[in-house]
Amino acid sequence: MTDTKKPKSGVTRRSLLKTGAAAAGLAAGSGAITGFPTIWAQTKITLRQFGTGVSNINAIAEKCKADLGITLEMTATDSDAAAQRAVTQPNSYDIADVEYWIAKKVFPSGVLQPMEVKKLKYYDKIVPLFINGKLKPDSVIAQGTAPHTVGFVEKPGAKTFAKAPTEWMTMVPTIYNADTLGIRPDLVGRDITSWADIMDPAFKGKTSILNIPSIGIMDAAMIMEAMGNIKYADKGNMTKAEIDKTIDFLIKAKQSGQFRAFWKSFDESVNLMASGEVVIQSMWSPAVAAVRSKGIACKYQPLKEGYRAWGGGLGLAAHLKGAQLDAAYEYINWYTSGWVGGYLNRQGYYSACMETAKNFMSADEWGYWIEGKPAQGDIMSPEGKVMEKAGAVRDGGAFEERMGKVACWNSVMDEDRYMVRRWNEFIAA
Repeated sequence: MTDTKKPKSGVTRRSLLKTGAAAAGLAAGSGAITGFPTIWAQTKITLRQFGTGVSNINAIAEKCKADLGITLEMTATDSDAAAQRAVTQPNSYDIADVEYWIAKKVFPSGVLQPMEVKKLKYYDKIVPLFINGKLKPDSVIAQGTAPHTVGFVEKPGAKTFAKAPTEWMTMVPTIYNADTLGIRPDLVGRDITSWADIMDPAFKGKTSILNIPSIGIMDAAMIMEAMGNIKYADKGNMTKAEIDKTIDFLIKAKQSGQFRAFWKSFDESVNLMASGEVVIQSMWSPAVAAVRSKGIACKYQPLKEGYRAWGGGLGLAAHLKGAQLDAAYEYINWYTSGWVGGYLNRQGYYSACMETAKNFMSADEWGYWIEGKPAQGDIMSPEGKVMEKAGAVRDGGAFEERMGKVACWNSVMDEDRYMVRRWNEFIAA
C-alpha cells in the first residue's frame, strides 16, 4: 500500500491548485450558495474523502465548510494507490473520489453503494457522455472504459454493471478531460501533429510518458497505431499478443535511449518540461498551464489521431447510513450545483454539470475555457496569477471540439494483471 498524505494547500499530482476558495472565483466566489440546509454545522458532520490530487483540494473543502457546515477531511494519492485503498481499506473513507477505470475495479468488490438517481438534484444537468457515452446524438462511442459503461447498476448490491441507464448510479461524475502530448514549441523545432512524433529519433533522450500502467498503456496504444505498427481491435481491451507487441516495442525504445524519464506525479511532469530535459511528453492540461505560468513556452498539442480521455466521480462508501448518508448526498448535490464546476473548468478540466458551472464563471472565462473563443481580458489562475494574456485561444479549442475527438478512454482490460506485469517489465528494463 502506498502511503497517502494530506495535500499541502493542494500541492498534489496536479499542484496548480494551491489557494483557498477566495482566490478561485472571479465571478464565482462572490457569495455562498443558498438553499442548502444549515443543519450539518450543528451536527458537526465530517466526511472523509480520498482520491487522486485532481480534485482533492483544500479550496473545495473550505467552500464546502462555509456553505454546508460539513467538514471534509481530504487525502490525496496517486491512481494506483487510490484503487488499492478503495478495496483494501473500505472503512477508512466515506467518499471515494476516483476515476471510472478505477470504479471498474472497485465497484464489483462491494465497497461502494449505488446512489438513487431521484436523490441527485442535478442529474438532468449531467453531460450525456456519462449517461449514454455520446457527447452529441451522432457521436461515436470511444474505445476503452467509457464512463457510462460502468456508471449504473440494476439495484443495490448488484456487482455487475447495467447495460443502460437505471435509477441507480455507481458514481456521480464530476471531472474529466481529453489528454494529449505536451510540447516545448521553442525546443522541438518543428510542427507536432501526431502521437507518433514522440518516437522521432530527433527527440531521443528528451521524451517521457507517464508511469501509471492503465493510463500509460493507452498512450502507448495511441503511439503504436499512429506509427502504423498495429491496429488494435480495441485499444482499451488488448489481447495478450497485442499487449506483448506494445510492451516489446516500448522496451526496445527505452533501451535505445528514446525516453528521458517516466513520471507519476504532476510535479515531475512540470519539472521535466520546465527544465527542458524533456521537450515532448504525456501531460495533463493544468501541468502545461503550470509550465506556462513560469513564463516558459509550453503547448497542449492537438493531434490528428485524437485524444485519450479520462473521467472521475464521487462514490459513496457502503457503510454510510443515516445522517452520514444524508450529508453525503447533500455534499454531492452541492458539488454539482456549480461552484466546484466553475473552479475545475478554470483548471483546464471540464465539469460534468456544465450548465450549473456556467453560472459561476464570467462570460470571458466561459468563452475562453469552454467555447474556444479568444480571451477578451487576461485569464487568471485560481491563485490570482495571469495564466493567459488577452487574445489567447485555448489549445484544442472549444469543449465540443476537444471532447468530440476522443479516441479512447483510460481503461481496465480483461488481461489487466498480465498488462501490469508486462508494464512493470518495461519500467524495469
